[in-house]
Parts: sequence; C-alpha cells; structure tokens
Amino acid sequence: MHKMKASFAIAAIALAGIAGTSAAGNKTATLSVTATVAGTCEISTTPVAFGIYDPTSTNPTRETGTVTLTCVKDLTSAVSLDLGVQPNGTVRNMKGKGTEVLSYQLYQPIVGSTSCNGSETTIWGDGLNGSKFQVPAAPDATARTYIICGQIGIGQNVSPDTYSDTVTAKVEF
Repeated sequence: MHKMKASFAIAAIALAGIAGTSAAGNKTATLSVTATVAGTCEISTTPVAFGIYDPTSTNPTRETGTVTLTCVKDLTSAVSLDLGVQPNGTVRNMKGKGTEVLSYQLYQPIVGSTSCNGSETTIWGDGLNGSKFQVPAAPDATARTYIICGQIGIGQNVSPDTYSDTVTAKVEF
C-alpha cells in the first residue's frame, strides 16, 4: 500500500512540475502564399456541313459551324482559320476523290449577329490571307461560341462526289 501511495505522490509531483513550466519566449514568422493565373484559352469547333450542293441552283449553298472559346477573365484573343489543305490562293477548296475541287468560303458573322444571312463579307482568315476574328476580353471563364458562316458559290461545274477539306482553327491570346 505504501508503494502505491508513493507512486501516486511521485506522479503528482511530476505533473505539477510540468504544469508549472512556462515558455521562455516566442517568435513568429510569416508564410508567403502565391499563385499565378496563366492567360490561356481552350478552343473547339463544330463542322460546317453543307450537305447536298446543287450546281444548277441559282442560290448559293450556306451553312454554319461554330468556334467555341473558353478563356480566362479579361483575356483578349483573336481566332484565325487557315485556308485548308488545298487552297488556290485565298480561295478554300474541298476536294473529291478525283482531281476536281468545290470552292467555298468561310465568313465572319456581322458584329452583333447571332446568325448568317448571306450578307457577310469579311473572310474568316489566317491573318495573312484574310482577317482574324478579334474577340473581346472574356468577362469570365465561361465558354463563348461564335458562328462561322460558310458558303459555296453557284454554278460550279463539278462531278457527283463527296468533297471535303480540313481547316485548322487557332486562338491567339
């Protein structure tokens, strides 16, 4: 029993010594926290799918595609569309299985317009062979979609075939 009381007494004295210990002082330091937001944009497209072209029609064939940008807030950018893989000067061409080509053009929408009506005149170019589409500063990082107005002119003397081209869209920021 005396052994047990002695053990409790020693433990109580040890705890009292720990509880009575005070800090000799303290120091502080600051921690710097930083981040950099990179100016960046993502770009995607939907195709301009003209469908069936009738060389005997007196009306141009028109269709739309889109380019979608997701850019960080306050970033201005410009979108260009190259001339495709078989241009003739500044004229874009779709190629069939043979050697024939079906000429077409891609136009920028009229400012403020949400559709294409055939009165578009600014060719959507690559900056060298036409105009880049100047995009206003992004108000936030929400995706914004812009119309591409495609048109095949009338009276092209081509054989029945499936014609296609590949155009590269690029965003500069």
